[in-house]
Amino acid sequence: MRATHVLAASAAILAFAAAPAAAEPKPQPPQGAIGNVGFVANLPELKRATAINFLQYRKRDVMLATGRFGLRSYDISNPRKPRFLDAVDNEALRLQGDPPVDTDDSDEQLSTFWQNEDMDVDARRKLVFMARDPRSFTGTTASDTSIAGVYIVDAKNPERLGIITFHQLPTGHTTTCINDCDYLWTGGPASSDGQKTMFGWTGGRPIIVTDVRDPARPRTDPGKPVDLFRDDGETAYSHDVQVDGGGVAWVSGRGGVRGYRTEGRHRDPLSGATRRATATDPIPYAGGEFEAGAAPSEFMHNAFRPAGRERRDGPRRGHGYDPSELILATEEADAPPDCNGSAQFSIATLQGSYDGQAWRSTPEQPFRLETVGTWNPHDQEGTRVDSPTSPYCSAHYFDQRNGILAYAWYDQGTRFIDVRNPRRPKQVAYYRPDDGVAWAPYYHRGYIFVADHGRGVDILKLKGGARRGREVKAPRPSARHRRLVARATRGLRADPQLGWLCPLLA
Repeated sequence: MRATHVLAASAAILAFAAAPAAAEPKPQPPQGAIGNVGFVANLPELKRATAINFLQYRKRDVMLATGRFGLRSYDISNPRKPRFLDAVDNEALRLQGDPPVDTDDSDEQLSTFWQNEDMDVDARRKLVFMARDPRSFTGTTASDTSIAGVYIVDAKNPERLGIITFHQLPTGHTTTCINDCDYLWTGGPASSDGQKTMFGWTGGRPIIVTDVRDPARPRTDPGKPVDLFRDDGETAYSHDVQVDGGGVAWVSGRGGVRGYRTEGRHRDPLSGATRRATATDPIPYAGGEFEAGAAPSEFMHNAFRPAGRERRDGPRRGHGYDPSELILATEEADAPPDCNGSAQFSIATLQGSYDGQAWRSTPEQPFRLETVGTWNPHDQEGTRVDSPTSPYCSAHYFDQRNGILAYAWYDQGTRFIDVRNPRRPKQVAYYRPDDGVAWAPYYHRGYIFVADHGRGVDILKLKGGARRGREVKAPRPSARHRRLVARATRGLRADPQLGWLCPLLA
């Protein structure tokens, strides 16, 4: 009997050893509205993330995420299982005179790094450029003593990130590589009290140019700002810069979107002479302010022109416009909960703007771009309008791939907008978690990485219908459904003051 028990036990052990390991549970998507999008993973430790970028190290794929926590690196060679590598935390970013770090979980003003909402990297030299907004570590935009500028981070080894230097500047909301990262264009935010009186920057801070060919010794001439007089002759907030596939640098801010050539010899439309364009002395190309119906606030946040190597990422030919003569842009503004009529996405034509019209625009003789198409979440599937604390809605950052924009709308989530027909942008997918505040989405190797203020970083994947441009629409009710609804509401009438809210008995 004893031998029998031993044999049975041994057989059980062998059977257990041979059994396949239990499969890991499939990540569950959050509560909310999701259409045509697959949920892959979430990194909750990246709460208050503002921007993401990527670097490649041979076969290793690395994501860099920034936010109020500082900077963190992750190995995403397997995007379904990101692996933390290293961090530059708030203590490392704190400068002499900054108050102690405060990272509690409240939504009050915290003593942390801020904001770097469009982080750029040098893929060749493995550098990270982080803009420091004057609001970092409890500073303010109005104060002349709140420090702004750029941190330059060495990322040659993503497991050993290190700050090379901090370079103080008059600006510091965003910073962008120009001319293959030999230079930085750093802009925003609102002007300090001293800048308004001393420099005449009444509407916001312009672009300051920094030579970073030697990253340990950046050089800046603060007396040579770029993108002055952008709002009908007034110097205003230059918010962010995107360099298109043809090398034109597009500066978005109050007063629209204006493009500059920063290399090569070109005709200067303001002087009529042909000269050499540089990062410190660029040549106006095209652009301007959008029509009031497209952007009532006149504040454009970021932009994209489909040109050069990025030509196929925007609208297609055959709709009455050359795609390279279109500019796609975000209006950021306080808006109704569903962005109805403001804070929307717009497409405009650059036709008629190539002779410096935007640089000559005045309140008496304004120049405006012609609108081609617009889109916002109003009356769209996935839009939330029933929140007890009205959702904050505004167009924010977008990324583009094969004619489909991945687009952040704060509380209204990430929307995927097909712009292949620029006259009729349409939603083909959406991802609106109830606990999310989408800041910026990024396409990367078949996935979408979303920097979310509330959730951290979400990793998503578009489904086939979205990639094919199939518009997402709410299903039409069946005849049976309509009969059931009619039966259930029989004898009710609308409240005379609230419409169909709180229906009353007839």
